Amino acid sequence: MNTMRGWLQRPFLRQWAADWSPLRRRAFRLYFGGQAVSLLGTWMQITAQSWVVWELSHSMQSQGVVALLGSLPLILLAPWAGAAADRFDRRKLLILAQVAAMLLAFALALLVQTGWIRLWHVYGLSFLLGVVAAVEMPAQQAFIGDLVGMSEVRKALALNGIIVQLGRTVGPTLAGWAIAHIGVAEAFWVNGVSFLAVIASLLAIRSVTTERASQTGISRGGFGEAVRYLRSQPRLLDLLAFTMLAAFFVLSNLTIYPALATVVLRGDSRTLGWLLGASGVGALIGSVLVTHLSRAIPRVGAALVGCTVWAGVMVVCNSWSRTLPAAVSCIVATGLAVPFIFTTANGLTQMLAPVQMRGRLLSILLMAGFGLQPVVAIGIGWIGDRFGPSQALLINGLCLIGGGLLMMGRPGLLGWQVGVATTGESTPPGVAPAQPA
Repeated sequence: MNTMRGWLQRPFLRQWAADWSPLRRRAFRLYFGGQAVSLLGTWMQITAQSWVVWELSHSMQSQGVVALLGSLPLILLAPWAGAAADRFDRRKLLILAQVAAMLLAFALALLVQTGWIRLWHVYGLSFLLGVVAAVEMPAQQAFIGDLVGMSEVRKALALNGIIVQLGRTVGPTLAGWAIAHIGVAEAFWVNGVSFLAVIASLLAIRSVTTERASQTGISRGGFGEAVRYLRSQPRLLDLLAFTMLAAFFVLSNLTIYPALATVVLRGDSRTLGWLLGASGVGALIGSVLVTHLSRAIPRVGAALVGCTVWAGVMVVCNSWSRTLPAAVSCIVATGLAVPFIFTTANGLTQMLAPVQMRGRLLSILLMAGFGLQPVVAIGIGWIGDRFGPSQALLINGLCLIGGGLLMMGRPGLLGWQVGVATTGESTPPGVAPAQPA
């Protein structure tokens, strides 16, 4: 019996260790550690900012406006940001972006600390932070690929997702406690200081990044070239559609949670911290399981459809919640599926993209998914203001379910396996054909 148990455990342990193999690379370890610290502060600021906007306006639509202004630059600057990620040293772009974000966090902290804060201040700083994010996001995602290579990019993105979700889990809870016991400004000060960790990590890995940049070369193509390539690849279009569904109808729930916490659940800032923290817990568990799920379900298209429908069902259930434990349970369950959608779409987009086009294709993915998401959030916020947060959640859930079911009709999607070309398609660059079973 012991022999049988040992025989079963050893392969599992080897597979588990293989999932963490990107951490064997010193450069990735440094960046991973810096990001872990910075993301904790980032999620403290997101929670505190959401609470400040709610206190100033008591409007879910205002929450949507803040989200829109923060993401509008992703739409306006996508052609240039993606090209910059392909043409320039990504490490230097990231350092500049982190310094700018740190200064903006300190500005917001000062305004709150002095009591000068007004809603238009939050609007303006959100837009400026969105400009920084528009430059940073495609460069950061491509930079992870530079650090580990395409053979391990999905594992590295899954690990990056783990620290993102750790930040989402711990950050909102700390922010809720800080707002209730110390003050909201402290969350913004902590976020500003936390950027020093990722800046230090980027400075420490300069030699590795320079070597990667010299090997991959510099793209001189335009944004239109990336759009034309995307339109010629059905599976890339599918990945874009799933990203948009999850971003539009799951992430927009974050703008509803302040009203859910106070209006439906009769709570305060600590209740909001629990709701946002629950979202992080579910997504953290989902991030840990991403690579295992990828092995267990080789048909990527079917897995993406299943995750989208599952998330929709859980959002619908959350719309019926009237107690904090019920809401937390539904939010955790929703979060289980979302990391698979985002990590799979991001990783496969990089794997399917030509080397010189990764930054621009990632920019399109971010623009369409996350840049347009706040437009939907404003509409959902309007519904929430008129009919209540529960009705807004119900609409989001039904849209997810309907979108997932509609995607089942895409030719070749349900049978798509990574590395297997579907009928009428050539095997995309960066993916080796799989041997038939």
